[in-house]
Parts: sequence; structure tokens; C-alpha cells
Amino acid sequence: MKDHYAALGLNSAATLSDIKKAFRQKAALYHPDRNSAADAAQRFREVQEAYEVLSDDDKRQAYDDNRRRGLLDSPIETAREIWNAYFGRIL
Repeated sequence: MKDHYAALGLNSAATLSDIKKAFRQKAALYHPDRNSAADAAQRFREVQEAYEVLSDDDKRQAYDDNRRRGLLDSPIETAREIWNAYFGRIL
């Protein structure tokens, strides 16, 4: 799963205006007409895709839901971390 927030250099708490601003900056940086690097076109497409998902409320919600589920790739390890964090706070 691609990390659209990382593609734009943002965290998941970013507002729509943050997303728009980051998109404009990254798009200008990686646009193939302005950047002659071999991977510029690919990076530009990643930035475009990230913006398309994160700027649409429904798509962003679905992406965030899938992203949260993806954090549970190792449920035992996640449960252990939650358990330790919980008891670390109450002790």
C-alpha cells in the first residue's frame, strides 16, 4: 500500500489546505518539464495520485480506514504494544 501522506510530506492530521499546499509544492518540484531526473515523472504521478485520494473526503476516509487496518499486519505485536503502553501508564 502506498503512503499518500508521505508522498506529500504530510501526516494524517493534515487539513485540506495543507494537502493542497503540499501538492502544489511537490508537483512543481517533480513536474517532468521542470525536473530532468530519471524518476521525476514517476514521483509526479505519485504526488498526483496522493492528491486525488486525500483531497476527496470519501476517498480519504476509505484510504485512512484501510491504512489503519494495515497497521495491524502483526496483531500479536500490536496487542503487546498496547498492553505494555496501558500498564506503563497505570503503574
